[in-house]
Amino acid sequence: MAKTQMNVRVDEATAQAARERALQRGVSVNRYIEELVQRDAGEVGHTFVDAAADFMKSYASLFEEEFGKESEGRPRT
Repeated sequence: MAKTQMNVRVDEATAQAARERALQRGVSVNRYIEELVQRDAGEVGHTFVDAAADFMKSYASLFEEEFGKESEGRPRT
């Protein structure tokens, strides 16, 4: 994914807190802030759920063939 540069102004205490938290996590300040925004926006969770749904749609017939339809309520033998 392409990266876009942003300039953000925060007070020194906030900047220092961001540096310390990033250091504790072993990531750059840029990565730390990126992760905070993604978490706040729920993008990471939504991306996973969307990908899982696409996977299930793509392979639903194979799962049904192997394990039976979910509505049957019992595994195939």
